[in-house]
Amino acid sequence: MPAPTLDKAAKPNAKAASLQAWDSADELLLQQATHWMKDGWLADKQPAGKQHPRVLVVDDNFGALTLGLWESQPITLADSAALEGLLAYNLALNPPLQSNLSDQPVPLSWCDDPVLAQETATNSSHSDSRLEGLFDLVVMRIPRYGDYLAWLLRRVNALLANNGVLLAGGMIKHLPNRSVDVFAQAVVTEKVCPARKKARVVICRKGSAELTNWTPAWQGYSLAAGAEKAKALNVAALPAVFARDKLDIGTRALLPHVTEAAAALAPGARVLDLACGNGVLGLAALAANSHLELTFSDVSSQAVISAATNAAREFPHSAFAFRHADSIAADGGEFDLILLNPPFHEGGVVGDHIALALFAASRRHLRPGGRLLLVGNRHLGYHRSLGRFFPQVRQLDANPKFVVLAASR
Repeated sequence: MPAPTLDKAAKPNAKAASLQAWDSADELLLQQATHWMKDGWLADKQPAGKQHPRVLVVDDNFGALTLGLWESQPITLADSAALEGLLAYNLALNPPLQSNLSDQPVPLSWCDDPVLAQETATNSSHSDSRLEGLFDLVVMRIPRYGDYLAWLLRRVNALLANNGVLLAGGMIKHLPNRSVDVFAQAVVTEKVCPARKKARVVICRKGSAELTNWTPAWQGYSLAAGAEKAKALNVAALPAVFARDKLDIGTRALLPHVTEAAAALAPGARVLDLACGNGVLGLAALAANSHLELTFSDVSSQAVISAATNAAREFPHSAFAFRHADSIAADGGEFDLILLNPPFHEGGVVGDHIALALFAASRRHLRPGGRLLLVGNRHLGYHRSLGRFFPQVRQLDANPKFVVLAASR
């Protein structure tokens, strides 16, 4: 099999247009994958008629791994909805790769995972046949969260063939604490490759650890909600979700204003919990006003599944919409109220580029007279940024670390 090639890739972001969309960890993973396809795959005895390995790429950052392994026709699975657009953008920069497949494959997410679809039984999840069967090679970026890594390794165990290989890699500064222990408890580590250019790759075989009855899969907390705080909301989340085991202090500052704003809305008003995480803001709004039409949206598929699971449990007789989307889906319609605690880091890069994109999308999807309620770190200066998109911006609350703002059309 020819060695994987990657001619060009870029981040479609005005501030980062000159930055390459791969790092040393991607390079090492592609090198190890090439070596395995050339030697390991051919050395293992394969079933009659099986000419090519079945390859799965997990949590590709910007599409470099998928494009680098393009000739193997990999299945790509990622938590982030952003990968679909990034992959399409970077595939267009590599015309020779486009001739290998007649149709551009859409990356899968955990919303397509048959295991989670069966476990959660919500309308945010469904089963995709591309995840059926076993894979000979799994190439995976190591996540920053230790619990998510432990979850991934257990899920990969169920996806790997008995003689399959897992190649897991990441930048050393972003590897989670106790990662050596996490690997040891979940898979069979064959080799920890020497570090190169501040990156490391681990070569593993299938382990016996499973997700079944693995209690850290879901973690959560309870809080009082509603106008009179008469209802106790119980929320939990999967490992890829931020602040899943305790209430984020920024969200805590925003919650009273969410309750007040939701209670004042007319029946049938449309509310969007944007970057919803476990869905606590949207659920608090519904606890204050049970007649709202609520949509949850997040770039993380595990966040969408978590919000859907919480909503179904806490409000079993209410109807909701769930969107796994980068920002707000184009067909999402208009909203009377958008709730937002915007993330300010992506893949180790800290900045306001995510928030600015969410502000712009919120402006497009607010009805005339609608409001955006958000919380942010004071030093990020969101009150100035919001002024670029909204004619009216008011500060509702502040403490030494956070500021709560309302922006109106």
